[in-house]
Amino acid sequence: MRKYWLFLVILLASITLIACSGNADSSGNGGDGGGDGPPSDVTEWVFQPAFDSGDAGWDNGVVPWIEAVEEATEGTVQIELLPAGSIVSGGEAFGATADGTIDVYAGWATVYGGQMPEGMLAYGLAMGAEDYEEAWEVVMEYDDGSIANIIREAANENNLHWAGWTSQGPNSMFTKFPVNSMEDLKGHKLRAGGPQAIFLEAMGGTPVSFEGDEIYTAIDLGTIEGTMWDTGGVESMKFHEVIDYAMLPGWNPSQAQEIYINLDRWNELNDWQREQIEGVFEEIYTETSELHMEGVEASLQAIEDSGGEIITLDDDELADMREKSIELIWPEVAKGSDATAEGVEVYKQFMIDKGKIED
Repeated sequence: MRKYWLFLVILLASITLIACSGNADSSGNGGDGGGDGPPSDVTEWVFQPAFDSGDAGWDNGVVPWIEAVEEATEGTVQIELLPAGSIVSGGEAFGATADGTIDVYAGWATVYGGQMPEGMLAYGLAMGAEDYEEAWEVVMEYDDGSIANIIREAANENNLHWAGWTSQGPNSMFTKFPVNSMEDLKGHKLRAGGPQAIFLEAMGGTPVSFEGDEIYTAIDLGTIEGTMWDTGGVESMKFHEVIDYAMLPGWNPSQAQEIYINLDRWNELNDWQREQIEGVFEEIYTETSELHMEGVEASLQAIEDSGGEIITLDDDELADMREKSIELIWPEVAKGSDATAEGVEVYKQFMIDKGKIED
């Protein structure tokens, strides 16, 4: 009889131990809060983008994403937003997020693809998607979302999670001289980086590297003759005060900004928190993309109010620019990695299917 009771005690203890272990495993966060809801503790992240509050991406991209994440996670994720230079420089912020020095990053193709060339597929190809809806289609939906998968996998390989995306509208040329055709760029110096520089060189111009806060003065002093920039950010950067011309629809009609989270910090969240953050991805993409399009209208108005001229290229010039972009610029982007080259081919097939280029 004594052995029987001893057996029951051991059996009950084992069942209790297994149940407790199962609860801990299901939470994804040390058993605190469970996998089906918010944990009791609060995760605090430091978010430093590659830019500061003067950039249009701050109020129209980063801030709405932070607010959505904090609301979706019921306050269990709290994010401190700091301008570039607070912890590391803007150019170092992507790498600092990968190594865990900061927790969240926002920028453009990892500052134009230097550390993660696959990010160029999210940034947008020259004369690729015409607007934010088409950009979503080619990246997230076409070919079963293969381009999005390439970006996600590349992010993971860099110890990052791709968590946000925003179309900033057209990236174009804002100049002291008129640009009625691509030939007009020959011999002119513009501030341009990464994919902008590739485009400008292909068209015969000379790219010059400057930090964002140095561009205004450089144009004003005549050191450069303009800049390549997202149209919606022209007013906030005050470029309309020192340039005379803007070109539409831009060399990249739908430039995008991305948000990445350190993968270790991401994996420390429980399943519910991760699902909540993933759940706002498309909603915030649409919201912030529309905010940027409002900024585009405001910037164009500011240029005209300052006496500047908006030049809209005709269909023949646009067709020529697209042909040159696919012939000269897309292959340069594809050289970044095998995965990037695969994504460029998917993008090209999308353009063929849309009837924008011939097979």
